[in-house]
Amino acid sequence: MRENLEKLLAQGRDNALLRFGLGDACLKEHDAEQAAVHLAQATTQQPGYSAAWKLLGKALQQLGRLDAAQAAWTTGVTVARQQGDLQAVKEMTVFLKRLQKQQQATG
Repeated sequence: MRENLEKLLAQGRDNALLRFGLGDACLKEHDAEQAAVHLAQATTQQPGYSAAWKLLGKALQQLGRLDAAQAAWTTGVTVARQQGDLQAVKEMTVFLKRLQKQQQATG
């Protein structure tokens, strides 16, 4: 799947949905670094894409970039509220709470 999406990107078919798909595929292959690159691009291309913010936070968390993950999810919650995507609001709120607990435990 990732290869096919990378071919589309190489053909110049760059858009937020393609970047989201690539980011998701990278996460599934445990490549959080590339996932973060693609998902950050997806949020730049389409700032209202709440699912991309959610996955970007996950990728950043896996990379140990906890402040950046928190920022992504915080933005994602705002975006999801604006879009009326209540499920995404709930999920990212849970991720934020877990992250805060994790930071308190290690900090």
